[in-house]
Amino acid sequence: MRHRRALLPAFAVSTLFLAAACSSPPSHAGSSATAGHGRQVEAAERPTDGTDRSLAVAAAPATTTTATTATAGPAGSAQRAHRTGLAIGSYDSRTRRAVLTDKPAPHRSSSPSSPAVSPSPSGAPYRAAVGDVIASAPAPGAPDGLLAKVTRVIGATHGGTEVQTEPATLDALLGDETAKGAVPVDPSSFAVDKLLPGVQVSWARTGHLHTGPKGATVPLGSLRLDVSAVLPTAQNAPASATASVNGFVQVAPRVDFAYGGAGTDAPPGSAYLGVSGDWTSGWSVKGRAAAAAGTPLRIPFAKLHADPVLQVGPVPVVVNLDLTAYVQISGDGRVTVDVEQNLKGDFTAGGTFGPARGWTPVSSSDMTSTPVRASVTTAGNLKTALGAEASVGLYGTVGVTADLAPYLRGEASGRVTGSAGGGARTAGAWSVYGGVDLSGTLRLQLSVFGTPVIQRSIPLGTLNREWKLAGGTF
Repeated sequence: MRHRRALLPAFAVSTLFLAAACSSPPSHAGSSATAGHGRQVEAAERPTDGTDRSLAVAAAPATTTTATTATAGPAGSAQRAHRTGLAIGSYDSRTRRAVLTDKPAPHRSSSPSSPAVSPSPSGAPYRAAVGDVIASAPAPGAPDGLLAKVTRVIGATHGGTEVQTEPATLDALLGDETAKGAVPVDPSSFAVDKLLPGVQVSWARTGHLHTGPKGATVPLGSLRLDVSAVLPTAQNAPASATASVNGFVQVAPRVDFAYGGAGTDAPPGSAYLGVSGDWTSGWSVKGRAAAAAGTPLRIPFAKLHADPVLQVGPVPVVVNLDLTAYVQISGDGRVTVDVEQNLKGDFTAGGTFGPARGWTPVSSSDMTSTPVRASVTTAGNLKTALGAEASVGLYGTVGVTADLAPYLRGEASGRVTGSAGGGARTAGAWSVYGGVDLSGTLRLQLSVFGTPVIQRSIPLGTLNREWKLAGGTF
């Protein structure tokens, strides 16, 4: 954590995967903004002269009219993963039955201004075989994508070939290949469910410049959430102590992916899945909020979901991101506060696999703060957090969940006011602390990489890091 000298350090806030002061380095240090922009390498193009065989990791093309798919033959067939004309006509997640078709060619008008004509819902039967492994971007009945193995060919139907499937793992497609990359997530791809009326969403992408509230320009590739809400006021608090929260978080997220095969019929030698990015945030809380020491008050204000598709060589890998942003308050309900700060930095959060240690968490962040003012009035204590419950998974299976809550905690007797310029007024003892709470779980579904199955969900443990921002007795 870096703080500028002679400034009152800030109220640690970020709503997207912020893990301040948690410094486990990611195992994918080689991934960078340029790692995901290499040429896609098809199975038939893999070099055989000892040169680098790593598959490129890039954002899947968004211009196609049908979902990207790849297949590999049954184990031992030597039919390595390759792009295919296969399309998922439909999928039933309850029975795990799918209808496979050869992709019909889209019909387009000769006029450039006319919209494309949708393909016919019926398709030619696809020649499937027991043991085939299929990876698909989101498709009808499979909004989180599909990674499955054919266990039985049922027969031809009007829509194509119906098959029975079971879950598959990525090593069945990627084998002994290696892949590593970081791919930006299109901010416009997030579906946002606003839970409070004061929430506003802005984003900017190539060709579409959006501005945030109050005319603030959102940088290219960034998503911004603004929240302005009245908080429950403590019982018997004067009218002047009405509580409110106002703030924003601006994030440019990236998906980090790595895979290192270990050979035929062997689990991968390494794997990594995570999210990283740049953020800017600001937050202010004023008034006397209702709170209870034993039961924190949590107020969700937005839910977000995105399913970015990574093209790992010929294989579409669907990443599922879910986030619930919230405000949380705890304390004795007697303190009136007036605090604010601005933060800027970057973050990384995810899980890494190695054969010696198995799955372990990865999280880090680095940020700086601008000058702020903090005021705590009357005896008591209050802890306020702007945090996030987040999950990261593949093909609809959750791999890592995390609850990250940057917070400010204030304690006071009498009235005290601290500022970036130093000094205080009125007798009393006071302290202001910044910190972060981090908890979460590694789940058995991470075996989707082909790694050994986690027999039970593994808690990440509860991490609490706290640092004193200011205080004194006078």
